[in-house]
Amino acid sequence: MNTVIVGTQWGDEGKGKIIDILSENVDYVVRYQGGNNAGHTVVAGSREYIFHLMPSGILHKGKICCIGNGVVVDPQVLLQEINNLRASKINIFGRLKISSLAHVILPYHRILDLLRETKRANKIGTTGRGIGPCYADKISRCGIRMIDLLNPKVLRDKLKDNLKEKNEVFKKVYGHPGFDFDKIYKEYLSYGRLFSSYITNTHLLLNKASKDKKDILFEGAQGTFLDIDFGTYPFVTSSSATSGGACIGTGVPPVKIDKVIGVAKAYTTRVGEGPFPTEFSRSFGCFIRDKGNEFGATTGRPRRCGWFDAVMLKEAVLLNGISELAIMKIDVLDGLKTIKICTAYKYKGKAFSEFPYDLEVLKGLKPVYKQMRGWPKTINNPKRYRDLHPCAREYLERLSGILKSKISMISVGSAREATIFK
Repeated sequence: MNTVIVGTQWGDEGKGKIIDILSENVDYVVRYQGGNNAGHTVVAGSREYIFHLMPSGILHKGKICCIGNGVVVDPQVLLQEINNLRASKINIFGRLKISSLAHVILPYHRILDLLRETKRANKIGTTGRGIGPCYADKISRCGIRMIDLLNPKVLRDKLKDNLKEKNEVFKKVYGHPGFDFDKIYKEYLSYGRLFSSYITNTHLLLNKASKDKKDILFEGAQGTFLDIDFGTYPFVTSSSATSGGACIGTGVPPVKIDKVIGVAKAYTTRVGEGPFPTEFSRSFGCFIRDKGNEFGATTGRPRRCGWFDAVMLKEAVLLNGISELAIMKIDVLDGLKTIKICTAYKYKGKAFSEFPYDLEVLKGLKPVYKQMRGWPKTINNPKRYRDLHPCAREYLERLSGILKSKISMISVGSAREATIFK
């Protein structure tokens, strides 16, 4: 069974936990897009792990974990994650595979990311990790790939060409002194030596695994509405965050994908700039943020919070081909007297039951809500669906009915064990 896990909102839905749980019963776990602008938090026992590039399944012994060709890799960050795992006595030897075709983030990507943001009148809210500029170089056909780090001549020629152009831009447009060739060349050659045992043709490995009937879990980063095509552009990421990105980012063809599981919070959050139709008032938003510990795993930035947006989710179900959903953090809604679900939008007297991509409409629309009864604080650590408060079950069933998609997992806490399978 080949399964894709995809975020259905603006990222931060809790995919890391679901991937970690499902990894126990698969053979391969593959990260297929994004970079270290994403963070997956996994709680195992008393330990909390935050992964930015490492597939979340790495905590399970014997699982092969791949970083696909669709990922952009910051070698410095990846090396730190490898060292952290070693310090935690987690053996990754022979288990971590990095696509030779994955593109590499260089120092000039990170700096350019930050400098561009300072020039913008309308801020994107970038993490400043160099993700966008690296993907831009990939599309401009001047990118440097993991395989290039293994060939000193290729790396030298590509880096010289890039710096010849980029240093001119940095100096004349941004007033930045530019970058030293020798320093970057030596640093990235050393990364090639350090990662040489991990770099391989992962697309061949995964297609062989699929042919051999191995179970593969495809791990997405960010969420549907941060997708470069279908997100709230331009307030998006630079990669294909929908389920289609699993094929582009790994080389496994679409006909080999068996199931897509969507992950959504029981409410909605977003980090950074951009429209947010169901956003809470400032005071209530702060209350839910603190209760749900809504701070970015990568940047620590506070997340904006709002009611569940079913218009968004219906679009996500359609775009990703989602067959089932995991609803996360329903426990954060404990103790609220009433809970709202956005079922439509209104803008200048016109009703929208489908997600509008016009930025002006998205910024000015008003959500149409269905109000439901809340439920008291959960104190019985529910293990089964029937252990949930009747009003919590009613809320979940309403969501399932609106979205026309079954809910198969419900998270009631951060630990692996705080998960109900329905």
